[in-house]
Amino acid sequence: MLGEVKRELKNVSYSLIGGISEQRHGEIDVLRAVAIVLMVLFHLVYDLKTFAGVSIDYQSPLWFCIGKVSALLFIFISGLSSGFSRSPFRRGLKVLFCGMGITVVTYLFMKDEYVRFGILHFLGVTMILSPLLIRLPSWTLWGLAGSSVALGFWFSEQVLKTSLLLPFGLMYDGFGSMDYYPLFPYLAMTILGILVYHYLYAQRTGPRFTLRKNTELIRWLSRNSLGIYLFHQPLLLLMIFIIYRL
Repeated sequence: MLGEVKRELKNVSYSLIGGISEQRHGEIDVLRAVAIVLMVLFHLVYDLKTFAGVSIDYQSPLWFCIGKVSALLFIFISGLSSGFSRSPFRRGLKVLFCGMGITVVTYLFMKDEYVRFGILHFLGVTMILSPLLIRLPSWTLWGLAGSSVALGFWFSEQVLKTSLLLPFGLMYDGFGSMDYYPLFPYLAMTILGILVYHYLYAQRTGPRFTLRKNTELIRWLSRNSLGIYLFHQPLLLLMIFIIYRL
């Protein structure tokens, strides 16, 4: 039973970036590993400021860029990997379920800024949509990407009286969240990943780059991406608590 649970968590871990086939692509593993490292680094800085009172500005241009690049990499890789994915709808539901778990936990501990539609919600929804998007011709995808960006900028200027349209980027007065990635404009990044798949991978029969055995850490980070995402924050907070208690 324990072995089955571990295998299932590893399978879902692929889902954080769309899932890939048995034939792994080294460049995707590297990009995913970079995204994970940047994410953990940004969250460490955020936790030190928020929970330990360390004088460090996680909203400064440097740290803001690190956090944003991490998220955009995850979204891009999710779109790119959709062409290799098996059962994207099922995997998308699992990631969306994990996102809802994040919503419950953050609501219990951070009610004012709990996660309504964070990056796991976003990835789950776009993975569910990916079988439709991947079949569209490239010119249509370019149009959708441009429209997504335009809608995102327009929606960001609108203020509604309801929270029902938050997944699309339409916010209400006083809205705040520690993690918010609406479909517009970020769907454009998913579509960009799909376009790269169309142009560089769709006609290939093998990977462009294979990792060597001495890069096992990169492969491990890549294969366990969702587990790292779910558990790194509690571990960081535990480490901070222990260090400051000592």
